[in-house]
Amino acid sequence: MTGTLYIVSAPSGAGKTSLVRQLIGQVSDLVLSVSHTTRENRNGESDGIDYHFISTGAFVEMINNAEFLEHAQVFGHYYGTSEAWVKNQLKTGLDVILEIDWQGATQVRRLMPEACSIFILPPSRAILEERLRNRGRDSDEVIAQRLAEAKEEMSHYSEANYLIINDDFDAALAQLKSVLMANRTKIGPQAESHSKIISELLS
Repeated sequence: MTGTLYIVSAPSGAGKTSLVRQLIGQVSDLVLSVSHTTRENRNGESDGIDYHFISTGAFVEMINNAEFLEHAQVFGHYYGTSEAWVKNQLKTGLDVILEIDWQGATQVRRLMPEACSIFILPPSRAILEERLRNRGRDSDEVIAQRLAEAKEEMSHYSEANYLIINDDFDAALAQLKSVLMANRTKIGPQAESHSKIISELLS
């Protein structure tokens, strides 16, 4: 059975990373795509786990070799998703989650229209700013830049299949999980996964 590709987008500070990490821990047969990036790793981040940290030259070479399912430049750094890795995971039956911005989501949907898109919004712009400041890892200048770009990012929410407002974390997590569970019980995946049971029932 082929897995499903899920695209999760949100403005920086909306909580998508925390939600996705919790989801990965609660749902089986679900993996998070690890993006390639040219930015330096932050304290506590590990190469190959949080990101694949590579040079700008290496990233450009991968672009030229058409190795990315999507790629974009965000806040002066490149980010990209390995097409081969994602497709190999899906072929094994695993579901894959991509945490990407709206530009990357647009690219992925163009190449893989069967992907399921989920957009996460904060309950207000004031709370979005509060969350960014509480992370304590960005300068005032970077926070101002992220807030300025958040409006453009959030304006693309309607391009997704599902919308989740991350006001209460547990409620948002439950909604995110319900999207996956609903997709897994669609006729196609269920008929393929349980073909033996269905065959016996109808014999």
